[in-house]
Amino acid sequence: MEASLLLALVLMATPCVLGASPGLAARITNQGLEYVAAKGLEALQKELYTITLPDFTGDFLKKGHYEFHSLSVQSCELRHSALTPLPGQGLSVSISDSFFSVQGKWKIRLTFVKAQGSFELQANGISISFTLLLGRDPSGRPTVSATTCSSHIRDVDVDMPGSLRWMLGVFHDYIESKFRRETESKICEMVQNSVTSDLQPYLQTLPVTAEVDSFASIDYSLMEAPRATDRSLDVMFKGEFFNPGHRSPVPFLAPAMSFPEEYNQMVYFTISDYVFNTASLAYYKAGYLNFTITDDKVPPSSNVRLTTQSFRAFAPRLARKYPNMNLELQGALASAPVLTFSPGNLSLAPQIEIEAFVLQPSSAKEPVFQITVATNISAMMTFSNNKITGFLKPGKIQLELKESKVGVFNVDFLEALLNYYILNTLYPRVNEKLAEGFLLPLLNHIQLDDLVLHIHKDFLSLGANVQYLKD
Repeated sequence: MEASLLLALVLMATPCVLGASPGLAARITNQGLEYVAAKGLEALQKELYTITLPDFTGDFLKKGHYEFHSLSVQSCELRHSALTPLPGQGLSVSISDSFFSVQGKWKIRLTFVKAQGSFELQANGISISFTLLLGRDPSGRPTVSATTCSSHIRDVDVDMPGSLRWMLGVFHDYIESKFRRETESKICEMVQNSVTSDLQPYLQTLPVTAEVDSFASIDYSLMEAPRATDRSLDVMFKGEFFNPGHRSPVPFLAPAMSFPEEYNQMVYFTISDYVFNTASLAYYKAGYLNFTITDDKVPPSSNVRLTTQSFRAFAPRLARKYPNMNLELQGALASAPVLTFSPGNLSLAPQIEIEAFVLQPSSAKEPVFQITVATNISAMMTFSNNKITGFLKPGKIQLELKESKVGVFNVDFLEALLNYYILNTLYPRVNEKLAEGFLLPLLNHIQLDDLVLHIHKDFLSLGANVQYLKD
């Protein structure tokens, strides 16, 4: 059922203050629920055309017998629907003021009279109501079940065209009352089947873990069952990056987040710095930003070469001890960079440890000095194609000599070389990865539009409208 319904959108939502400290949370507002209800109504209307109505048989006037068979829905209109949160339970679904018409064939036998023909039937004033209970399975995926279903048909009109219409009066009450009872029961059966066979599998398309690349995956499991409040449906996700080959506990907690009191868009997301900092930790542990610089990677136009000869004026002892030898710089982050959120601003201050080695003729590498490179970086965050993407803006680097085995020397002359490498190699590499981004935990066929992003202390908030795009 195409209605796999967007009802599943219901699984994107957090309460005003998220005490459980998820990394990522989402909220679908009443406006969003109205959209879900409208799409669900369209899908249910299509579903009614496929409903299999049972044959109706029975006796009347002691010796009479009737049979209505080959029933098919000819037209259907579901006019009003509502999807409202039930605090502490889930969602209440109601459909009212609807009708559908059916065509079929009939047979009757009364004493010595036998007759058959076609008929048309219209059911008016149809109302359906049921509750969707939302939960969480052990894997962290959402679950849904339908309970307390009831349906009611206000009246049923049967019409038999042709000369045999007079026979309708003989068993009119029998057929209409039985059709009403059977159809009311069939509608609730259809709702149960649709939730079990269509909606629940659709909810399984919500990712619990998603592979980002060979270095990292992300955990989108639900931390608890979705929460219904009087104005929204809220869901909390773990939102944690981890190394797929070796997952270890994260040594910090997600900060508390809150939603602004806004309900004018369908969906709101909050994404804490925890998500990005667990990503930073995963890539740091994987050694993603470790690098090696040798002289063949230095541009030919550079005045500074990675040779002891080039260092002669700045480190005479190095040149004397290791004449005419090449150098190699090995760099690694001193620790996982921490992304800091403050109102309207994203920043981080990574520190890189670089160790220099002399490449001896024997191919041995002898350590000669260590320097620390520090910088302040501003970051931009964007959302496109349901992805979170980013971009780093470089800041000025600062070099400091940490240890030297060849005497004290001025490291400032290395600044140009390292600036060149960081700006032209390291930043592009990181920004290329950030441009790939990672997907928000969305169900299949869901597209976000009209995005509005705000940066707060410790977290981002994103408001959006939703479209259901079925292939």
